[in-house]
Amino acid sequence: MALNESKDINVLRKFDIDLSWGQQWEKYIDNIFSGATKSEVKSERDQWHRTGNIAIELACRGKPSGLATTEADIWVHNLIKNDEHICTLMFKTDKLREMIIEMAPKIINGGDDNASVLCLVSIKALMNRVML
Repeated sequence: MALNESKDINVLRKFDIDLSWGQQWEKYIDNIFSGATKSEVKSERDQWHRTGNIAIELACRGKPSGLATTEADIWVHNLIKNDEHICTLMFKTDKLREMIIEMAPKIINGGDDNASVLCLVSIKALMNRVML
């Protein structure tokens, strides 16, 4: 069964507008995946599923790093559970920085030798912030 069985040209014209709009965003994603857009990719293993948080690095060994210094346009955060990719969160880096500042998440030390400064960001709270 076709999605749009209408013979009304006014209805079909809207399809062209929707198609053009959709293709614009397909190109946006294609630029990310092709490397035309600079991306920072982080992967979160298992613990996110138990805590509901992701950890975003802000500094390491006393120097700004991670989200604080990346020059990437897009921040990509993979959520992995039992070595299986569950989903990927993607944010414009500047927008993610802005949301993190507004959320004022808990700051902890972690990573190798506890040398990193990390913010623990609630995935639910982050998604709620996206919905504003």
